[in-house]
Amino acid sequence: MSYAQLYYHLVWSTRREEPLLTARIEPIVYDAIRWKAVELDGVVFALNGTTTHLHVVAGIPPWLAVAAFVAQLKSAAAARFNRLSPVDPLQWAEEYGVMTLDGKRVSHVMTYVERQKEHHETGTLIPILERTNDQPVKPITLREMAPDYFVEDEAAVWWEALLMASD
Repeated sequence: MSYAQLYYHLVWSTRREEPLLTARIEPIVYDAIRWKAVELDGVVFALNGTTTHLHVVAGIPPWLAVAAFVAQLKSAAAARFNRLSPVDPLQWAEEYGVMTLDGKRVSHVMTYVERQKEHHETGTLIPILERTNDQPVKPITLREMAPDYFVEDEAAVWWEALLMASD
């Protein structure tokens, strides 16, 4: 197996954004998602959401397409829920959002996901991290100044950061 470190931020909502993911339902759905991810050789680093949508920070193995991973997580969660509560079936919207993350930012996005309910209550959302489709959102700049790795001192800092990340 080749070495891979692939991180993703995934977002999807219930069909028609129905408020189905209540406090009673969350453990059932979230547990199914975590188990399916493990079964697919993936890792769920963070999982949280609101009654209408959820966010997942995950590591996905390189041999599995992101679309297939998301489809299987959604399917497993709906199937588990619908076996336990067939009266009001859980259905997901077809679309989803996905962003790749570098290792440096995974912990920041994990924190954002873990505080989803708070962000929605206080209006401290990051619009680009809430997207599930290609509809335009208010532009937001998430860029840092690109370091000049050819400057000797900065190259040493960059190299040292890589070595520390390897530990």
